[in-house]
Amino acid sequence: MEIKTAPHTKPFIVVGIPAFNEEQTIARVILEAKQFASQVIVCDDGSTDYTAEIAAGLGAEVICHEKNGGYGASIRSLFMRAHELRADIFVTLDADGQHAPNEIPYVIKPILDGAADIVIGSRFVGERGTAEMPLYRQIGAKLITKMVNGSAKNGVTDAQSGFRAYSYQALNLLNFSENGMGASVEILLKASKSDLRIVEVPSTCKYKNGDVSTSTEHPLTHGIGVIWSLVRLVVEERPLLMLGIPSLLCLLAGVGFGLWMLQIYATVHSIETNIALASVSFILIGFFLLSTAITLYAILRMSERFSMQRGNAY
Repeated sequence: MEIKTAPHTKPFIVVGIPAFNEEQTIARVILEAKQFASQVIVCDDGSTDYTAEIAAGLGAEVICHEKNGGYGASIRSLFMRAHELRADIFVTLDADGQHAPNEIPYVIKPILDGAADIVIGSRFVGERGTAEMPLYRQIGAKLITKMVNGSAKNGVTDAQSGFRAYSYQALNLLNFSENGMGASVEILLKASKSDLRIVEVPSTCKYKNGDVSTSTEHPLTHGIGVIWSLVRLVVEERPLLMLGIPSLLCLLAGVGFGLWMLQIYATVHSIETNIALASVSFILIGFFLLSTAITLYAILRMSERFSMQRGNAY
C-alpha cells in the first residue's frame, strides 16, 4: 500500500490529547509533547476544573465540549481537527500522565519509515510496560485484546492502548461512532476492514500505588463498556453470522420441544404446558433474531453501496 502524505515540506505532527478534569497533569503532558509536535491539540471533554485554561495558557489549541461525551467523542473531535490541519502524523496520548510523551519519536518512526499506517504503543511488547500495571488490569486488557483479535485480523497485543500514531492515509480512511472507551476497539476493527497496516512498539505506562494516578472510570465499568461495544460492533458488521446462527439454533430448539410435546400428547393425550411454552418461546426468539439479522444485513449492504457511490462521485 502506497503511503500518502499531506503536502508539507517536513512531517507535520499533531498530538491530540483527550482530557477530562486533568488540571493536575495536563501541563506536564503538553510541555513534553510540544518537544516532538508541530501542534498540540487538547479536547476538553466538559471538564469542571481548569484543564482548558491551563492547556490554552501553554499554547495548545483547545477544543471544548460543553458536556462530557466520553473518550470516543473526544478522540473523534481530535481526529476531525487533525484532518482539517492535514496532519502527516496524528498522535494520541492520555492526559493523566500514564503515557510518556518522550516516547513519541519511537511511536511515529514506523510511519516515517513507510512501514505502518497505525502504530500502537503497547504495554505488552517488552517487560517495562507492565512493570507497574496491576494484575487485574493486565488480565482485562488481554481479554479484550483476544476478543478484538478474534473479530479482526490485526493480531495486536494491546487493543486498549490510547498511545497511538496514525498516518495521513489512516486519518482520511478511519471513521468511527463510539463515544465511550469502545472507540479504541472500533478503530482497530475499521482499520482491519480498510487493510491498514498496524505495527506495535514497546511503551511504558506509569501507575501510582498500583493504579492509574488520575483514572476517572472504574476498571470494571470500563471493561464491561468496551466488551459491550465490541459485541455490538461485531454484530453490526456480521449480522448474519452473529445473529443468524443463534436464530437457527433457537428455531431448531423450538421445533425439538414441539416434537417432544407432540410425542407426549400422542402417548398420554395431554399437553405439557412447560414444554409447549418452551417451544413457542424458542420459535419466537428465533424468528426475532432472524428478522433482525436480515434487517441489519440489508442496512449494512445499503450503507456500503451508498459509500461506494459517494466515493465514485468524488
